[in-house]
Amino acid sequence: MKPIGRGLKHHFLKLIIVTWGCLVVAQAGFAQTSPASPPSQINQFKLANGLTVIVQPDKRAPTAVHMLWVRVGSMDEVDGTSGVAHVLEHMMFKGTPTVKVGEFSRQVAALGGRENAFTSKDYTGYYQQIPSNRLEDVMRLEADRFGNSQWADVEFAKEIEVVKEERRMRTEDAPRAQMWEALNATIYTASPYRRPIVGWMSDLDAMTPQDARAFFQRWYVPANAAVVVAGDVDLAQVKQWAEKYYGVIPSRLVPERKPRLEPLQAGIKRFDFKAPADQAYIAMAYKVPGLKAETLLNANSAPDDALALTVLAAVLDGYSGARLDKALTQGDNAVANSAGAYNGLMGRGPQLFYLDGAPAKDKTVAQVEAALREQIALIAKNGVSEAELNRVKTQWVASEVYKLDSVMNQARELGSYWIQGLPVDAGSRLIAKLRLVTSAQVQEVANTYFGDDQLTVGVLVPQPIDKTRKPRAASAGTRH
Repeated sequence: MKPIGRGLKHHFLKLIIVTWGCLVVAQAGFAQTSPASPPSQINQFKLANGLTVIVQPDKRAPTAVHMLWVRVGSMDEVDGTSGVAHVLEHMMFKGTPTVKVGEFSRQVAALGGRENAFTSKDYTGYYQQIPSNRLEDVMRLEADRFGNSQWADVEFAKEIEVVKEERRMRTEDAPRAQMWEALNATIYTASPYRRPIVGWMSDLDAMTPQDARAFFQRWYVPANAAVVVAGDVDLAQVKQWAEKYYGVIPSRLVPERKPRLEPLQAGIKRFDFKAPADQAYIAMAYKVPGLKAETLLNANSAPDDALALTVLAAVLDGYSGARLDKALTQGDNAVANSAGAYNGLMGRGPQLFYLDGAPAKDKTVAQVEAALREQIALIAKNGVSEAELNRVKTQWVASEVYKLDSVMNQARELGSYWIQGLPVDAGSRLIAKLRLVTSAQVQEVANTYFGDDQLTVGVLVPQPIDKTRKPRAASAGTRH
């Protein structure tokens, strides 16, 4: 897992699921290369206890994906217990009154399946990818875990050490990850997005089994969750099993969420972050609007600024040889070894537009920053060509088509749309809106959202590396 704004090439306009745990990736063994028939119509319904069920039949191969999405992530934590959403994800593998510690994973493996889980700022998810004739078994297992998860204090004591080691390996031993953690904490004043998903080490040190149990009781309620099933499945059968296994879980109210709105920024924020590293690095984060649900729900509405900003990011860094690649990293006078752009597009909290880069040999971060700013200024002045616009639109449509080859991707996107309160056909609605984005709109957002009052800049200042320090051994405590 790589932290937000990782400075590498991003797949164009993908709804990136940035998690602490496991990125949901379709396994090669389940890829569909010769579709017999396209996926059937998506069905969504609610059980009496409030749990949402979304079903996407796809008969092209005898496989199925079962996912449980809970609309709770690190943004729902409170100060002092940062990281508890991710810790709870780990503890959900520690058994129920009828399933012993570690037995969940062993049973899924015995069914011929794969499983894991993931935590983000906005949500927590659990998935199993199995032969479709074993779907009932994993629905029974997951429903039991969702309704009856429990663990002994001794299991928590062991697993919290695993989580701490994850933090050491993925953040504290990774200079850019450390800088991004500091960047998020600097960008935001009130938004809970300022806390790291894995949590601050002091909070992990102080965390108790009861902290995780209380978080489970508060947020893991049927009305705050969705089950997504995609693959070679029968809708009527899925409904029956959903009622049988999930429908018996008692309903509870979803806790009220207090608004934690980010105040207006009143000037540039800039900091240096010193850490042992081989190379300097700069990241620039601009506060921008996220996608509005009404933009997709209203067929007659124009594309909003979030879509135009996403197109802008793709023009800058959406393909090999895009503007940043050409202007900053190629040729004898290249100022950067790498340069990137990424727009957040959507989320439950505030969104950001990122520019980042690492200076080439004998170049400075100041030169990289100036070059990144220059590329935005050029678009603000001259707009983008129709050829660039058409290229990125074509890539978006292609990505939407190609994702249908994977039932995992189908389930993943349906779950992420539900988390954001979007309809199940949000993908096709996004395509329709994207086709309407004009060069003038891209030029307008380049003129509107890139002032210094909306900007936070973080610079990684390399410090000497201790060559005698041995690499940290990987933790053997968990796969999640």
